[in-house]
Amino acid sequence: MIETLPLLQKSDFPELTRTSLTTIQVNLGYRCNQQCLHCHVNAGPKRTEIMSWENIQAVLTFLKRSHAQVVDLTGGAPELNPHFRELVSEARQAGAKVIDRCNLTILCEPGQEDLATFLAQQQVEVVASLPCYTQDNVDQQRGKGVFAKSIEGLQQLNRLGYGKPNSGLILNLVYNPTGPFLPPPQHVLEADYKQKLHEDFGVEFNSLLTITNMPIQRFGSTLVSKGQFNDYMDLLRQSYSESNLQNVMCKSLISVDWQGYVYDCDFNQMLKLPAMLSTRPHTHISQLETESLEGKSIVVLDHCYGCTAGQGSSCGGALN
Repeated sequence: MIETLPLLQKSDFPELTRTSLTTIQVNLGYRCNQQCLHCHVNAGPKRTEIMSWENIQAVLTFLKRSHAQVVDLTGGAPELNPHFRELVSEARQAGAKVIDRCNLTILCEPGQEDLATFLAQQQVEVVASLPCYTQDNVDQQRGKGVFAKSIEGLQQLNRLGYGKPNSGLILNLVYNPTGPFLPPPQHVLEADYKQKLHEDFGVEFNSLLTITNMPIQRFGSTLVSKGQFNDYMDLLRQSYSESNLQNVMCKSLISVDWQGYVYDCDFNQMLKLPAMLSTRPHTHISQLETESLEGKSIVVLDHCYGCTAGQGSSCGGALN
């Protein structure tokens, strides 16, 4: 919670302003079949927050007005929203690329047996979490048995053509560090992932995205409890790279929470820092005017150093 993380109260992080909108990132709810240590959303099986069909319709209406090119679906496990498939279908019909941020184990859940087939039919880009290519590290971070189910999910996707050359079905994996340190160079780690997963399990994928852990919610609280919060913030600050400012995702993205309210990014959403896009304290997606976005200031705090540290970090992986 933000009140337990005092260093996030104010910041000397550089000012940022918006460019043209390309991506609508939608948090479909905090319910998840996993409960990972690094989760900045604090998602889990007991969470009940789910985006309603009314708010999903408001997102779709804005998509068609804004001509944004990408709808990026996240959670929790976004697939657990009962309206997930209808949202995907309508967004694809509107001409948008759809990204599903999938934890892989959801593909093995009861009632989701045809999920992978649906994603392939809709040509959804799958961004799949796999914090390591070894069982011990994954199960330690994400829970016992998660690695085996993740491999099973990847093999399902591969059988449908995901990650295969010239299939048009994109499968990207996501690496999060297992502790308070920065990710290694993305291209080096990607080569290791591809070699190990192919040798051991016959798994193929397109790209690896390395994402820095944000010092908020569950990961932030863990840092505080272990007395590591200040050291981690110092690491992020000391690793700041000005060149990453040009490519941070918040400049061309809006983040919509499960209630339909708009934020500059998913991290600000978790810190309850609404985007400053109108005179209202909170702007609902149904109230958002497309022409009001470009040039608007972005809300920044110390956690923003996580996106600009080292090689940089965004929902699309390293920035340089």
